[in-house]
Amino acid sequence: QVQLVESGGGSVQPGGSLRLSCAAARSTLDYYAIGWFRQAPGKEREAVSCTSTNGTTYYADAVKARFTISRDNTKVYLQMSGLQPEDTATYYCAAFFTTVRGMCPLNLKTYDDWGQGTQVTVAS
Repeated sequence: QVQLVESGGGSVQPGGSLRLSCAAARSTLDYYAIGWFRQAPGKEREAVSCTSTNGTTYYADAVKARFTISRDNTKVYLQMSGLQPEDTATYYCAAFFTTVRGMCPLNLKTYDDWGQGTQVTVAS
């Protein structure tokens, strides 16, 4: 089990940028695939992006070319650019322990450990 803490959320105008961070408390992320998910009010939680243990990445179609996920051994980052009002949501990171390199599921049910979430609001 790994404890995750998100940070970096906030309020921006349309077209703005934010960088979210997901940190592991008291451990490294070397053996964890990490996913970013988001949940808007009244909507189901949806996948945004994920990164495998060897840095393979996947993106939901809605964020391709605007968001970039990256990682080091203790943090995973989500650089968000060109933000739009529809990106408004609570963003969560989640961890999935795996020894399979390149595995990066976008199915939220795969993930075992979740952070508390960070709010992103995009409005003019």
